Amino acid sequence: MKKLFIFLAIAVFMSSCIFTKVKAPNPFFVNNEAKTLKVGTSNAAAYVGIVALGDASIEKAAKEAGITKIHHVDYQVMAVLMGIYAKYTVYVYGE
Repeated sequence: MKKLFIFLAIAVFMSSCIFTKVKAPNPFFVNNEAKTLKVGTSNAAAYVGIVALGDASIEKAAKEAGITKIHHVDYQVMAVLMGIYAKYTVYVYGE
């Protein structure tokens, strides 16, 4: 019975950490006069919190979409198994 209780406690604790996906607005406005006609994205991934690959910079996202006037920037983070794998995405809006 004690082993079952420990197993259930661990399962409940881990269930909230198996998958997380958050997309949030960034309150950082670069140019309020720019129109949001284009959207550029850039990505980076992290493995086990140690190895990071990619470029999730604002500059790369803007360059990819040909944006010269940035209106605002959003970001999204997705994590699996408490950070064993995580993906970071930056969204740049502008013209």
